[in-house]
Amino acid sequence: MARILLVEDDSSLARGLASLLRNEGYAVDVAVTAEEALEIEPDEPYHLLILDIGLPGIDGFEALRRLRLRGGTVPVLILTARDERGDRIRGLDLGADDYLGKPFDEQELLAHVRALIRRSLGQASPVITIGALTCDASSCSAMINGSPVDLRRREWAVLYALASRAGKVVGKDRLVAEVFGYDDPVGTNAVEVYITRLRKKLGPAGPAIRALRGLGYMMDLQ
Repeated sequence: MARILLVEDDSSLARGLASLLRNEGYAVDVAVTAEEALEIEPDEPYHLLILDIGLPGIDGFEALRRLRLRGGTVPVLILTARDERGDRIRGLDLGADDYLGKPFDEQELLAHVRALIRRSLGQASPVITIGALTCDASSCSAMINGSPVDLRRREWAVLYALASRAGKVVGKDRLVAEVFGYDDPVGTNAVEVYITRLRKKLGPAGPAIRALRGLGYMMDLQ
């Protein structure tokens, strides 16, 4: 579905947020310092950076400044216990896309995450319709001709990655990067397994998922 980099030095909060996001179908990597995040981000296809401000060493503001200075365009959601108007203005002026103060409601956080990821994918609506298939990112659900499709978390992630780019080739490496985090064991045939499952679950009524040798996979437009 999408890959997120979470930068949070509070280990308990980081574990909780990572678990919450993974349960929603996102691949999540966690960094505990801004320095670590700045080393990781250029090499990975992240759709969102969730950034705490009160980090040890380089704080979140400086990390954000450096990220934008070097041309990083990944959407950034700032999380902070600071609730001062000046801090919110500073973060937005430095290039943050959204701002959420601690403590926050989990469902509110997920709504912010969904909106920012849709923006990064160039989608105004959470609902994608391709022929008989309807994918709703707000509920991580899919239907064929109005009937729910029973999907596991990673099946949904692969489906959404293909549906959101229907008619375009999605490389195998790109699918792996979006569906699996650093800590996830990934076998060489993992993507093929999920594609096979999806083809069966979408059935003849759903859009075809084609394999293009040496290139990747493409969901046909209907």
